[in-house]
Amino acid sequence: MAAGAGAAVIGNPLEIFGSGGTGTLTKNIRITRSSSNFEREPLIRPFGFKGGYMTEIWQSAAYLESDAGRHSIGLCTQSVLWSDANVFASHSESGGNALMYAMSERATQIVNGQSFTTPLELLDMLYPEVYEFGKKITNNPDLRKTFALNALVGVDNAAWLLFAKENGLASFDDIIPAAYKPAFSHRHGEVAGIPLMAYTIPIEDIKAATDQGYFFMKIKIGQPGTQEEMLEKDKARLTAIHEAIGNVKTAHTKNGKLPYYFDANGRYEKKETLLRLIDHARKIGAFDQIAIIEEPFPEDLEIDVNDIPLRLAADESAHNVDDAIKRIQMGYKAMALKAIAKTLSMTMKIAQAAFERNIPCFCADLTVNPVLVEWNKNVAARLASFPGIGNLGLVESNGHQNYKNWNSMLDYHPRKDSPWVKVQKGVYELNNEFYKTGGGIFDPMPHFEEMFIKH
Repeated sequence: MAAGAGAAVIGNPLEIFGSGGTGTLTKNIRITRSSSNFEREPLIRPFGFKGGYMTEIWQSAAYLESDAGRHSIGLCTQSVLWSDANVFASHSESGGNALMYAMSERATQIVNGQSFTTPLELLDMLYPEVYEFGKKITNNPDLRKTFALNALVGVDNAAWLLFAKENGLASFDDIIPAAYKPAFSHRHGEVAGIPLMAYTIPIEDIKAATDQGYFFMKIKIGQPGTQEEMLEKDKARLTAIHEAIGNVKTAHTKNGKLPYYFDANGRYEKKETLLRLIDHARKIGAFDQIAIIEEPFPEDLEIDVNDIPLRLAADESAHNVDDAIKRIQMGYKAMALKAIAKTLSMTMKIAQAAFERNIPCFCADLTVNPVLVEWNKNVAARLASFPGIGNLGLVESNGHQNYKNWNSMLDYHPRKDSPWVKVQKGVYELNNEFYKTGGGIFDPMPHFEEMFIKH
């Protein structure tokens, strides 16, 4: 793949995975059967951001089988609105989902009959072709790269699981290549669960979340309206939040105060407008509690943010490792990782690039299903602690707030009753069993196996 496509050049697999371990990490894996399928999961209420509203989320699955007879199933939660709001706006909701699913199906067709030694190599082969295919079927030459990566999550996950089976690997630590282990060298006993507070969530609900033990919440800013209307709404929202929870104490931060995590989804069109919000935060005494402002500006404006006195995080603008490095050079001082939206393969590259530049990372959600939460949790559990936060990882998870059938979806989780599956007083409590099993991601999933049974 060309460097501009955002993938690290894949060299000798021994250089990536190291020469230790099982001694079989250069095994050639040939795919002899592949397939895909999907389910539609309704939401409790319309989920609004970026000027649109989702009413359902498609859950797709990719099946890969090797010539050795081993198979794997990888899951993908689709988010057309997050990955390309223009595609979402120019099609019906189902139409946009169908386009992304067509790209996932295309990927399973391409891999059938192909061989690979590492999933990173497979992604490098798939990404350019699936992305070009996506441009054609969406009739959008400017299709965002994350749209293709989102479509590839299921195939990439299936490739990692098949890679583990073929090489006799049983844990998440085992599958991390040596080249990327520095970024994933921690082993937290707790990972903070980050709920999402959308525009319409009442302040009393945010306060109630802190009463339940949540201490790190993602709060949407960049509200609807003109830039001036947006700013005034955001200033009022910040004031109300600070008045409600500004004095709440937590043992999870160094200063004992709650950190504020704001996500603007690119709504601020000028740096001056954001600086006015920051000035307001100073006036009301909230400035020191703002830990993150995520994606304040439209990515195409490429605004240098080195002079902004708060930690800005890149999310959807960091499509791939090249984009992530560019954002860091522009002054972004945090990276929202999305192994469940940009593929684990690409996330490893982004995380390592951030680590080498001393940029802290955390894991953001895509309103994914319970099994994919574990994939994200595996990443978050191994990242360095975020500045100002205690010894724990950070992972956003808002599916329980939004899916109508969340409890039924939990039943598909192979270790649904394990202590690490649900948030306890604001954190996921991890243990040796979690690390040994990867939270259950390597286990068979009967519900999804049934989707691919040949009658």
